[in-house]
Amino acid sequence: MSGFGGFVLRRAIGTVITLLAISVIIYVVFYATPGNVAQITCGPRCSPEQVHQVAQQLRLGDPLYLRYWHFLQGILVGTDYSTGTSVEHCAAPCLGQSYQGDQQVTKLILSKLPVSLSLVFGAMVLWLILGVGTGILSAWRRGRFTERLLTGITLAGVATPVFVIGLVLMIVVCGQLELLPFPQYVSLTDDPEQWAWNLLLPWLSLALIEAATFARLTRASMLETLAEDHIRTFRAYGVGERSIIGRHALRGALAPVIALNANNVGSAVGGAVLTETLFGLPGIGQELVHAVNVVDLPVVVGMVLVIGFFVVIANAVADVLYAVADRRVVLA
Repeated sequence: MSGFGGFVLRRAIGTVITLLAISVIIYVVFYATPGNVAQITCGPRCSPEQVHQVAQQLRLGDPLYLRYWHFLQGILVGTDYSTGTSVEHCAAPCLGQSYQGDQQVTKLILSKLPVSLSLVFGAMVLWLILGVGTGILSAWRRGRFTERLLTGITLAGVATPVFVIGLVLMIVVCGQLELLPFPQYVSLTDDPEQWAWNLLLPWLSLALIEAATFARLTRASMLETLAEDHIRTFRAYGVGERSIIGRHALRGALAPVIALNANNVGSAVGGAVLTETLFGLPGIGQELVHAVNVVDLPVVVGMVLVIGFFVVIANAVADVLYAVADRRVVLA
């Protein structure tokens, strides 16, 4: 296939291969390391009988490739787990069984995922609006006081840790001014208004940091695009500056912004640990930290796989959007 359809098909095949490669690497890193894998998987508080049962469930007597194949089968079609007195079915995608919390890892992740997705995608809207808007304005007002002021603000934003901004916002906005309540996660399906109201402060904390990076990237891309020959031609024909920026320069400058946004969204799903911990949001990042602390290996593996999945999918979507923004990518 050729053209845009062929481009999408190639990216889809590449995405599947990448996901398989990630699953192999993660499995080997966590389940083929030296030491008692069954003891590590079960946790330090497991009895010898429980460790033996875990060793049987993980098929530790089989060759490594067979163990990985059973692990992959669980993800694709599901598997069965023996609880000692009965057999429990784990439906696909089955990421294993948490022996610390005595529950399926998939169900645990699904219970935490809405929190992280709410945080990341709400913050994404804000960081794109603030970052891209600031970058465009900074490029448009190049050499003037507005540009110098915005450049200083973005530099401060890049250099400031997210927990500092979060603490300042909580102290000022929630404590002194009492404009917003202290964040407490409310499900979107239960109360959409309270969901947004309680997440506004975490959104701002995460978005202000990312917006500074987007502002600097957008400004650099806009200045590069505005210096190209076709922009000079538009100006020579008397096209207005606002029209040049909005209709011509911005589209050419969006490609690196799309790529950066894909990386940020994918990694932020599991990387917003500080934000979730600071505001007490029970998301993926906070659960991953807890799983590491209690040595809950199946949960750690499942969380890492899910985070890798979001990173790969986000970059695949970015490739397609990149091609929409610049059709030359399809021919590459």
